[in-house]
Amino acid sequence: MKWNRGDFPINGATDHMSIFQKKQGFFDKLKRGLAKTRDLLLTDVDDIILGKKEIDQELFDELEEALIAADVGPAFTSELIEKMTDSVKRKELDSPERLKEVLRSTMKTLLKKNEAPLVIPEKQIFTILVVGVNGTGKTTTIGKLANQFKEEGRTVAMVAADTFRAAAIEQLEIWSQRVGVPLIKQKQDSDPSAVVFDAITAAKSGKAEVLIIDTAGRLHTQVNLMEEMKKMKRIMGRELPGAPHEVLLVLDATTGQNAVNQAKMFTDAVGVTGIVLTKLDGTSKGGVILRIAQEYNIPIRYIGIGEGLDDLREFNSEEFVEALFEQGNH
Repeated sequence: MKWNRGDFPINGATDHMSIFQKKQGFFDKLKRGLAKTRDLLLTDVDDIILGKKEIDQELFDELEEALIAADVGPAFTSELIEKMTDSVKRKELDSPERLKEVLRSTMKTLLKKNEAPLVIPEKQIFTILVVGVNGTGKTTTIGKLANQFKEEGRTVAMVAADTFRAAAIEQLEIWSQRVGVPLIKQKQDSDPSAVVFDAITAAKSGKAEVLIIDTAGRLHTQVNLMEEMKKMKRIMGRELPGAPHEVLLVLDATTGQNAVNQAKMFTDAVGVTGIVLTKLDGTSKGGVILRIAQEYNIPIRYIGIGEGLDDLREFNSEEFVEALFEQGNH
């Protein structure tokens, strides 16, 4: 992308200020978005800790129950309780209030391992196969990603490979017009692999660097649809070695345990390489992010906290945990 001198303010302060304001705005929004999760998770933890004068087995049992109820999952819970028990033995924890600090640092350590932004190389075709069941916010995520990549100066095309539902193609059309990127499609009930073939051909002829491919909302009971997706992957790999470069799974945070099941199902079937967790602003089940991170060890690429174009952001573990605990200013 070429820059002209006029693109930069003479004094970078204005530009810097707007970046800071954007970050601050997103952090405040994240704090508000995580309010329901905070209420469920931390109110219980506070209630348990406040009434206690000493750390004993009963306190750990109550904490364990509260954490599991908050959807963080048994693996994370047992790791946390183990850390707390060890800290007590080493006399590092002398009061129940300090337990909350261990909870916070353990969350940060775990989520940090899964913090890995999507890196798209310059000047070569990059394909993103977007998967997930209907209703998770897949189409919206595709539109927002297309907008972000376009703003970064990349040429982007959306690909309508969910040919089973006319509504899916129509929704992508709307997003394509809204963000000003082309849509590669065929008529309803076409072979999805043929649409993907067309898209790669168009990309090879220089029409797009980044292809974002929508797929049908597959459920594990629909074996033929899963097979269709495997076929798509094969054709992509044949036409463009290394493709798909990213298999991005969109999960809806409000579904809690179901999101965990979907992570397993899609990972087993098509080898997920990254996760987008949407609708964090409308749920008390945001703790599920810890469970997915712990059990599947798949990078969390983006989180969604609203309907706006800017409400899909790269996942930042530090920011997420700070917003959850409502500490610090950014």
